[in-house]
Amino acid sequence: MNYREWEQTVPDEIKEDSVWKCEAYRLSLFLCDLSWWDATKLVTDKRTVSLADQLFRAVGGISATIEEGYSRGTGRNRARFYEYALGSARESRGWYYKGRHVLGEKVSKHRLVLLTQIIRLLITMVPNQRGHVLREEPTNYRANFLDGELPPQHLDELFNQIPMPQ
Repeated sequence: MNYREWEQTVPDEIKEDSVWKCEAYRLSLFLCDLSWWDATKLVTDKRTVSLADQLFRAVGGISATIEEGYSRGTGRNRARFYEYALGSARESRGWYYKGRHVLGEKVSKHRLVLLTQIIRLLITMVPNQRGHVLREEPTNYRANFLDGELPPQHLDELFNQIPMPQ
């Protein structure tokens, strides 16, 4: 399965909603489906049972809070929910890092890169809604892909080479 194939499985009721236009939402929903399989793998190892729960809830929280924020009337109110989604994305990235020993290098690396792209998008969305910049230290959110640097314009590779836990 790749991203385009996954997109075809998403019900029209979701794709016809205006929130579907939001790339961070689409990517986080895609990641949530991937995390189902990742959590299933993590739960098979007694050491990572609770990590599986934390990971799945954190990943699910990204798209859920984007949905909630997208439904808010004011930019400031939306921005607050997008910040929550940003927090969930960073939390998810940490859980994927912690689960790397069970998930494997390829799967973990793929999910970290995908989460970094979601974080990149959310960092842009918050100030656009709020009208001013986030108070964060400037960080270069560049992600290394499996075999080298993956600039944002080549994210298609990220969506066509989806490693799955064995």
